[in-house]
Amino acid sequence: MTTRRKILLGSAAAVAAGAAGLGGRVALRNRDPVGPPPIDAEGRALWSNWSGIAHSYPARRAAPADEAELARLLPDTPVPIRPVGAGHSFNAIVPTEGTLLSLDRLSGIVASDDKAMTATVGAGTKLSALGPTLAEIGQEMINLPDIDKQTLGGALATGTHGTGKGVPALHGRVTGMRIVAPDGTVIECNRDQRPEVFDAARVGLGAFGVVSQVTLHNWPLSRVKKVVRVVDTDTLLDQWPALAEQHRNAEFLVLPFTGKSALVTHDVTDEPVLPRGPDVDTDALMELKTLRDLFEFTPALRRRFAAHFLDGAPPEIAVDEGWKLLANARPVRFKEMEYHLPIEQQVAALREIIARIEREAKDVFFPIEARIVAPDDAWLSPFNGRESGSIAVHAYYKEANDWMFDLVEPVLREASGRPHWGKLHSLAAPDLKALYPMFAEAMAVRRSLDPQGRLLNPFLSRLFADG
Repeated sequence: MTTRRKILLGSAAAVAAGAAGLGGRVALRNRDPVGPPPIDAEGRALWSNWSGIAHSYPARRAAPADEAELARLLPDTPVPIRPVGAGHSFNAIVPTEGTLLSLDRLSGIVASDDKAMTATVGAGTKLSALGPTLAEIGQEMINLPDIDKQTLGGALATGTHGTGKGVPALHGRVTGMRIVAPDGTVIECNRDQRPEVFDAARVGLGAFGVVSQVTLHNWPLSRVKKVVRVVDTDTLLDQWPALAEQHRNAEFLVLPFTGKSALVTHDVTDEPVLPRGPDVDTDALMELKTLRDLFEFTPALRRRFAAHFLDGAPPEIAVDEGWKLLANARPVRFKEMEYHLPIEQQVAALREIIARIEREAKDVFFPIEARIVAPDDAWLSPFNGRESGSIAVHAYYKEANDWMFDLVEPVLREASGRPHWGKLHSLAAPDLKALYPMFAEAMAVRRSLDPQGRLLNPFLSRLFADG
């Protein structure tokens, strides 16, 4: 199949290149963006997020070895203090001219209970490491995000999620946390002990204190079957509510300008193990980019050539433990905006977004991702009190993403969407107060834990202006 695609795209390129003179335009697009200098005028080293669109020059970088060292550090270190995980947030939640705080050394399983199916884990544990570690004790997280490079603490702080009817985001399975407040006080919280802190800080953006440990209520380790199939987008949108009901985990990626989508499902099975093969998503993405490069101004040809290599594509199937299949390698860097809508608004909003992109943003080639997430009761959770349909749009890291704000965000906001805390959006405190019923209560807790605003960088100050 890959060979066929390459032949088709090679033929298309030969036809198009001479007629359109695309070489210069493509070369211009393929240039890496000019980044900030690695060292600033004061000799401080650059920190940048994964996508390269947020950066800062911290005065201090710290990586405490344990909770006690963390507690000693926080009261006296330069502010603002910003904990950082893997740098996979796309907005400016992390940048600081004060202290950049890594929790990488606070990692691994601290304790577990086989009967209760719980595990207490260091907040600096990478999700990619947590999967095999939990598997060793017969447990798993039924839900993982699309990428598993994040730390557990960072993922919880931003409301990171996977997909599945009735399946909550990662923080929905948290039963307790240990948080170190900016004055060094260690707070243990759960539904019975300091419940107001538990409710407010489960999704806390690193603004309530620094989470050091998390207790997760997990599931027994199971084997799942992952199937990826190419389907017609219009048919999929019609069938999506039923499809979401039929599978443990289901999501899809709309391939703009093709009329096709990739439907991804995971279901528990007792079939024999069939390991996932090598990554093919990267090649497919770059082929979509090539189609864009060649036929950006002739959408009909773009759609026709896409049909040649997408129609009749066989499904990709793998059978293995869930933690091996739920997340994916995403080596191609990008920028992302994601909102979570009331579930009944998701399909209509998607249709409008696809129409707007295909009418007004012909340079877009990254897929549009759609997922479903169960409600929970964390005060700042994007899923608080409602089942949600998520919509995420992406842009290549080398290319402009203004269209997200101009074309897509108005649709998402009109549908009462709440933004993913770790991704691009334009909202501020007045907008958030209207979207979150317990926003004022969460801000009161935040003020009590950090009255001097030691954890607030400029981005968080905009979000929590009343706090």
